[in-house]
Amino acid sequence: MSSGGEDRLAPIIALFGSDQRSDEPTTAVNESRRTPSTELRDVSSAGADAEHDSDPHRVRDVGAESLVRKLRARSLSISEARQILRGHALDALQIDDVIDEFCDRGYLDDAVLADQLVTSGIERKGQGRVALARALAQRGIPRDVINVAMEDLPDDDAERALEFARTKARALSRLDFDTALRRLIGQLARRGYGGSVAMSAAKTALNEAALGQPRTGVRFVDSD
Repeated sequence: MSSGGEDRLAPIIALFGSDQRSDEPTTAVNESRRTPSTELRDVSSAGADAEHDSDPHRVRDVGAESLVRKLRARSLSISEARQILRGHALDALQIDDVIDEFCDRGYLDDAVLADQLVTSGIERKGQGRVALARALAQRGIPRDVINVAMEDLPDDDAERALEFARTKARALSRLDFDTALRRLIGQLARRGYGGSVAMSAAKTALNEAALGQPRTGVRFVDSD
């Protein structure tokens, strides 16, 4: 997580301790160690018994500390955070309490995460709307939040599909046109471009690569 993420988590990290050595175990149970603020006992040699401790406050603290460590590595959706807490034997009320606290402090925010994933999907992965929506859903982001994140997305799938196809077309130019076309359409489909958008982008990019024409003002040429 970036330094900005560390700054956001500073109050929670301070609560549960922030001195993490690079050779420390990464499992939530082994990560638990004594800190003055919470008096968490060291459970590295005691297995998972702390998570089943009769003290509900201790159980909550162990789960919350594990969630902090996960958030220091990457952003999480509320659904993903709940899954982590369930793995530490927190009951439903404890989970709701931790989730509410982290949301109130801004450490969990599905809307912010959705915007980040949309931006990353477009700029780094060249994904289309279908692939973007699928990626957000896989992270457990609710449908209404996904819709909001994508409602202002310009309807430029055709342009983004063509841009991606151009980056792949030259490497396929050694193949016959039909084989190259089939492979490029498949690559586009895996990024959420389908139907006429994928077909048009693939044909245009392959024709440009074969003819050595500039990337603008290209006349479409059919293989047949």
